[in-house]
Amino acid sequence: MLALEKFTESEIIHRVLEGEKALYEIIIRRYNPVLYKIGRSYNFNHESTMDLMQDSFIDAYKNLSKYEGRSNFKTWIVRIMLNNCFRKKEKKSFKNEIMQELNDQSKPLYTNVANDAESTLQNRELGHIIENALLKIPFDYRMVFSLREINGMNVTETAHLLHISEANVKVRLNRAKTLLRTEIEKSYTAEELFEFNLIYCNAIVENVMKKINTL
Repeated sequence: MLALEKFTESEIIHRVLEGEKALYEIIIRRYNPVLYKIGRSYNFNHESTMDLMQDSFIDAYKNLSKYEGRSNFKTWIVRIMLNNCFRKKEKKSFKNEIMQELNDQSKPLYTNVANDAESTLQNRELGHIIENALLKIPFDYRMVFSLREINGMNVTETAHLLHISEANVKVRLNRAKTLLRTEIEKSYTAEELFEFNLIYCNAIVENVMKKINTL
């Protein structure tokens, strides 16, 4: 596994464009959790989110030479993921996927390895409660909450990605917080939502790297 912190993004991009494809793994691992949270906040199930992530990383790789650094790389790759999510949502098949959401059997996506077995089971169950609470609030509020509180985007970046004013970002974020159940908000931090386990991270890395090595 490549060291995530060894290179800056500018160095990684430059070296990948110069032919060192293997370094793209760093980009994938660095942004796997971010893109996963975007897909789940868009109301896609686990499997569809994984597919969207793969497509987005491959799209980003194909267009890496077009990245000009005008926005930070996180904003750039999140925009690619958002565009892919939007296109998928617009397809007729998405209606059927929504009906299947209640049958999503994917594992809870955060764990605490320091806890004993009973506590871990409790945390997994509570993880589903947190996910479900967030997914029940209206889409516009959910996406602002996801970008700002879960993925750490600032107000300007969020406004730019969602094509709304900065004032609207602040209003929607406040509204999102009031819509989430108070007891969940008091007990858990936003970062705990939709945590991306290493087992899933490795699968995405493997699949994307196989694909780009054929390009």
